Amino acid sequence: MTSYASRRIGKILSIKGLIVEVRVGAQLPKVHEVLTLEEDQTVWLEVAYYRDATTLVCLNLLAHPGVRRGRSVITSDAEISIPVGAEAMGRMWSALGQPIDGKPMPESVARRSIYPKANNATGFVRLKPELLETGIKVIDFFTPFVKGRKIGIIGGAGVGKTVLTMELMHNIARDPSKLSIFVGIGERIREGHELYNTLQERDLLKSTALFFGQMNETPAIRSIIGAAASSLAEYFRDEEGKDVLCFIDNIYRHVQAVNELSTQVGQVPSEGGYQPTLFSDLRRFQDRLTSTDKGSVTSVQAIFIPADDLSDPAVQEIAQQLDGVIVLSRQVAEMGIRPAVDLIQTTSSLLTPDIIGERHYVLTAQVQAIMQKYESLKNIISIIGENELSPADRTDYEKAKKLRNYFNQSMYVTEDLSGHKGEYFTREQTLKGVEEILI
Repeated sequence: MTSYASRRIGKILSIKGLIVEVRVGAQLPKVHEVLTLEEDQTVWLEVAYYRDATTLVCLNLLAHPGVRRGRSVITSDAEISIPVGAEAMGRMWSALGQPIDGKPMPESVARRSIYPKANNATGFVRLKPELLETGIKVIDFFTPFVKGRKIGIIGGAGVGKTVLTMELMHNIARDPSKLSIFVGIGERIREGHELYNTLQERDLLKSTALFFGQMNETPAIRSIIGAAASSLAEYFRDEEGKDVLCFIDNIYRHVQAVNELSTQVGQVPSEGGYQPTLFSDLRRFQDRLTSTDKGSVTSVQAIFIPADDLSDPAVQEIAQQLDGVIVLSRQVAEMGIRPAVDLIQTTSSLLTPDIIGERHYVLTAQVQAIMQKYESLKNIISIIGENELSPADRTDYEKAKKLRNYFNQSMYVTEDLSGHKGEYFTREQTLKGVEEILI
C-alpha cells in the first residue's frame, strides 16, 4: 500500500463475510480508496460503494481476521496500484501489486492505479486488420488472430484450455516487438508455477508479466486481478505505444468471483443464478482490452464451461463480446486429437475476404460444408454402414476424416510429457495442406 499521511475516518459498524460496513463522519473517502485499521495496517479494506451518506460498504480484500466491530478505520488516500514500466516485466504480481515470485520489489518503480481514469479516452482510428500468425493450424485456419481483437477458448475441465493458452503464448510471444501479460483468475497454483517455469526455460519470461489471483484467494482478490493486469496493458499501450498480448485464464472465474461478492452483498440473482450486473461487469472489463491510435491490446481468453453446458448464461454473455470463439470438445479429446477443437462449433466474425483473403475464405467455407456433411453422415453410417453411401458421399466422408486428423498437432509446451517434438506451421503451409486434402 502506498504510504500517505493516514487519518481516522470512522469505525466498523458490521461484518458479513468479506463485506464490512464502516460508519464515517465528515471525511468521506472516494470509491476504490484503500482503508486500513488504526492498530493493524496489514488490513486492506477497499471502498466498494456508499450505502447512505454516512455508511461505507467495503471489501475485506485479504479476509483479514483482525477486522472486528468497533475498530477505528483510517485511510491511506490511495487506490490499489501496480508497478508499471520495464521493471514490471519478467515478474509475478499479486492483485495488490506485490511481488509473489520471491524477488524483492524494484526500487523507485513507478506505480499506477488498477482502475481507469475517467478522462483517458483517445480518438478512434480505424486500423487496417493485421493478421497475427500463431503457428497452430486449426486456429490460424478457423479463428485467425487479428491484432487488437479478442479470441475466446471455450471448454470444460480437462480438455486443454490452459495448454492451448500456453502454446499460444509460446508461439506468438516469440516476436520481441510484442509484450505479453498473463492473468490467472481463480486457477490452480500448480498451473502458475508450470507457466512461470516454461516461460523461464524458453527465454520468454523477460518480455512477460504475470498476475495471479488463484483459487485459494478471496473472491475480492479474484475479482480485481483482471483490473490489475489491464492497467499494465493500458500503460504500455498508451504511454509507450506498444502492441500487447493479454492472456486470461480464465474469464469465467472473474464472473464467478463477482457473483460470490454479489451474493454476500445480498443482490437478487438473475438468470442462471448469476449477478444482475453480469453484462455491465463483463463490458467494463472487456472495454479496457481494446486498441487505440497509440497501440493495441490483443487478448486470448480461456472460458470454463460449467458442466460442459455451452448454453450457460455467463458463457453466452462472454462469447458474444468476443470476435472469435474456439470451442474445445471432450469427444474430440477422447479421439486423441490435440488441440481438441470442435471444427463445427468454432466460429469467428473475422472470417471475411477483406481480412483473410479470398483464397482462405473459400477454403474455410468448403471445409465447414464438408464437416457439416460429415456430422449428418455419421448418423446414417451408424445405421446402414459406410459401404451403403453413394460414391460422392463416401468421398466427402473420407475427406472430412482426413481434415479432422490434419488439424491434430504436437505442442511445444507438452514436449516433455508427450515425447513428441512441437510443431509450427505457417499460414501458407496450413492452407496448402487443406487444399491437398480437398482436391
